[in-house]
Amino acid sequence: MAMNVGAPDGDEDEVLSTINTTPLVDVMLVLLIIFLITVPVVTQNAAVALPKETNLARQTKPENIEISVTKDGDVYWNAVLVADNDALVERLKKVSVTVPQPEVHIRGDEKARYESVGRVVFACQRAGIQKVSFVTEPPPRS
Repeated sequence: MAMNVGAPDGDEDEVLSTINTTPLVDVMLVLLIIFLITVPVVTQNAAVALPKETNLARQTKPENIEISVTKDGDVYWNAVLVADNDALVERLKKVSVTVPQPEVHIRGDEKARYESVGRVVFACQRAGIQKVSFVTEPPPRS
């Protein structure tokens, strides 16, 4: 029985052409563990208090102003179409000086752009209206 211990010359070692994958596997396992630890932290949201839906019965008074915003962005004062934003501000300024000041109830279509409703809120602010409310419908009961 014979055993080959080295090169036949005895002075040159053979070059190993294989890759040592042990450090690569160690690094990948460490990265996997770090990933598994940090993913739940990243996906959590900040703790905020979300508004609860309240369905308060509105008191409809004759002096209250109903402003409706359609899905196309048209603004109606009760049932009359308002020409533009400046006309709305002028009408609101005339009403804002009365005592007691009436409330403005905004009825925005659910498909209306936020911009259209925002213009009405800004017009109320420019006219000095103190109380602005949004009229909504409660969700259907299941």
